[in-house]
Amino acid sequence: MQLQQASRKKAKLKLGLQGPSGSGKTKSALLIAYGLCGNWSKIAVIDTENNSADLYADLGAYKTLSLEPPYSPERYCEGISICLEAGMEVIIIDSTSHEWDYLLDYHSSLPGNSFTNWAKVTPRHEQFVNKVLQSNAHFICTIRSKTDYVLSEKNGKQVPEKVGMKGVQRENLEYEFTVVLELDMLHRVKSSKDRTSLFECKPEFVPTVQTGQSLLEWCNLGIDALAMVTYEEVQQKIRACGSTKELNAVYFAHPQYQQVLNHEFATRNEQLKSIIVNQPNFSPNGIANS
Repeated sequence: MQLQQASRKKAKLKLGLQGPSGSGKTKSALLIAYGLCGNWSKIAVIDTENNSADLYADLGAYKTLSLEPPYSPERYCEGISICLEAGMEVIIIDSTSHEWDYLLDYHSSLPGNSFTNWAKVTPRHEQFVNKVLQSNAHFICTIRSKTDYVLSEKNGKQVPEKVGMKGVQRENLEYEFTVVLELDMLHRVKSSKDRTSLFECKPEFVPTVQTGQSLLEWCNLGIDALAMVTYEEVQQKIRACGSTKELNAVYFAHPQYQQVLNHEFATRNEQLKSIIVNQPNFSPNGIANS
């Protein structure tokens, strides 16, 4: 533990996109995602919304991964791993609300003390959150808002208007995101949290590809954190791997060392195969073999 001078590093965006049903979360996420990477084939949608992501296939050739029930944190993490191993640069989770709904149902099913039972729920949720935060990709996480109606005056008459309320996710999750954008029924967003200062005190706007491009410029300011990882640090990570799955994750996370540390990757893979059975075997070319 030691003090060091603060330095601005390049970052991967973790964006929360929250709004009621029909506010345009999926399409807005796709447009922002394209602005972030400029390549539809590098965008993946983990879809829990009955394949709703396919409705926008005319935008470009992005990938989808349909997540079926149960919507457990572990299944979300598995889907994220699949996207990372496929080289996706932007991962859209549409939506994260199903994960929290699943955990609430799980909590209510547990016998005994309701308060102490949260100790069985919280670690599973944190595993999912940490997977998003620590993965080397941009993430756009959509969050459903509870829907309510308010009376608005239009042309001298009081008419009901659908508005979004509190997001269906664990309280304080917004603290984990770089930016949180709130969508209304006119597909306009305003920021409720903004570490980039790009949207702070700005009027509502409709998100576009240019929104993603602006966010990418902010992310690319500063030192390349990936380049700061040393050869020795990656060697230590390889030795610490306890499974071929972990070894694959290290391999894909550090492409700049794949060739120079090929022997170390292959050696550790053989060691793991000798003690772990019935797991995918690691291949130095980055492909998991059965």
